[in-house]
Amino acid sequence: QLVESGGGLVQAGGSLRLSCAASGLTFNLNRMGWFRQAPGKEREFVGSFGWLSGRTIFSDSVKGRFTMSRDLAKTTVYLQMNNLEPEDTAVYSCAVHPAGRDGYEFWGQGTQVTVSS
Repeated sequence: QLVESGGGLVQAGGSLRLSCAASGLTFNLNRMGWFRQAPGKEREFVGSFGWLSGRTIFSDSVKGRFTMSRDLAKTTVYLQMNNLEPEDTAVYSCAVHPAGRDGYEFWGQGTQVTVSS
């Protein structure tokens, strides 16, 4: 089970931190990732965290503004979003990529992020 939290309404230039807590996992993790979907648009990749490597990858649209961190003990990953723009408005969902699998297989319910201009 993946549970996201931390979404909300913020003015442009502001910051939010999203959390994604994983529980009940019965497999090893390869990566935990964040995706977002704005109304009328396809879901897009935001960033991911290599669970063992600690390596992060971000999309060009958020690089330099968003960072990720993790809490190994809590199996939680955080998405720190700074200098938010109205274009960042979307439902943000986290997902897990199990080790040995081809992609992300489990998704959270999502949390709404709204950035006002």
